[in-house]
Amino acid sequence: MIRTSELACGLTVVTERMQGVRSVALGFWVGVGSRDEQPAEAGASHFLEHLLFKGTSRRSAQEIAESVDALGGELNAFTAKDHTAFHVRLLADDVEVGLDVLADIMWDPAFRPGDVEAERQVILEELLMEADEPEDLVNELLAAGVWPGHPLGREVLGDAGTVTAMSVDDIRGFHAAHYRPGVTVVAAAGLIDHDDLVARISARWDATGRAGGGDRPTRLAPSGLPTAVTVHRRKTEQAHLAIGFAAMGRHDPDRHAANVLVQILGGGASSRLFQEVRERRGLAYAVYAYRSGYDETGIVGVYAATAPSRAGETLKVVAGELDRLGDGVSQRELDVARGSIVGSMALGLEDSGARMHRIGRALLVHGRVPTIDEVTAAFESVTVDDLQRVARRLLSTPRSLAVVGPFTERQVAAWS
Repeated sequence: MIRTSELACGLTVVTERMQGVRSVALGFWVGVGSRDEQPAEAGASHFLEHLLFKGTSRRSAQEIAESVDALGGELNAFTAKDHTAFHVRLLADDVEVGLDVLADIMWDPAFRPGDVEAERQVILEELLMEADEPEDLVNELLAAGVWPGHPLGREVLGDAGTVTAMSVDDIRGFHAAHYRPGVTVVAAAGLIDHDDLVARISARWDATGRAGGGDRPTRLAPSGLPTAVTVHRRKTEQAHLAIGFAAMGRHDPDRHAANVLVQILGGGASSRLFQEVRERRGLAYAVYAYRSGYDETGIVGVYAATAPSRAGETLKVVAGELDRLGDGVSQRELDVARGSIVGSMALGLEDSGARMHRIGRALLVHGRVPTIDEVTAAFESVTVDDLQRVARRLLSTPRSLAVVGPFTERQVAAWS
């Protein structure tokens, strides 16, 4: 059973009680991410993700870690382009500890100068590590090409310049401005009592003495033409290719059909890309398609890694499969893709952590939590005609190509 309450301060609490489990997953979901940062703040949300675990006025970083480790729990966080989440999973008997730790780090971070400097170096190392991962790099370059000059096209981690320049006051100010109860959802799933959790959260918030409220950040939709080709020349053993285009957002009525279409294109071992690029032609070990949705836009992308000598051929095959979507799909392909999506969704909700992520993110970005039956029905209603219509809608959008490998722009241009 899913229940929702809004506190007087503006904070929203959503819970899903699960029978037959002994655990609780609890998370604070903040509706602010990398797309909400000014250029000089790029990476601030991710910086905060790290810093909130470094200590509060009552706890050191080690004490935060030990308090959860001692119970066999898991404490973690992540930053996305439009939200940031901090979450813990532990036994239901220990939910008081998990809530105390999360409320403490969210509402009373210390921001000690020494901790900020230490974590700054950790993030700079993380940036270097990601730059060494060509798969991550090429997909980031694709996003930058699809949304040039827009925060959605920017790396979530920021860059070395902005991370180095951010002061303690800058980070503290970003937290004070954006980490407000009016843009925060607390989600819990497992062996949890909704009313009891609401009472505990209310008491903790009241004890902070902080002002409530807080508005969602103002967001501008991307505009302008995408970048056609981006080449990052690097001596690599494989060529890493990413091709994609802007797509419908998360509220678009065609989003479920788009997800099915992407599944058919490159979502599994039976997909067109896997069968054609890997199984029939042996061009790549890794090839897949994906879709991400945001409030007003989204992206569909395809990634493939292949030998540099076969990069041009691989790109032509991938582009051909994209074009072929416009010719339509079979009922069998629709049935297989839909079954995969619905089945994976159901299997993925077997534990409290997955349930917490579903309800927390849904309430934060959609304003409500649809039932599993609703979501299943939305996929079941997709028809072959819907897929052809959505494919033509998507394929009318200009494409961007990103390449990481031992190539010049002239060499890449010669592939087309």
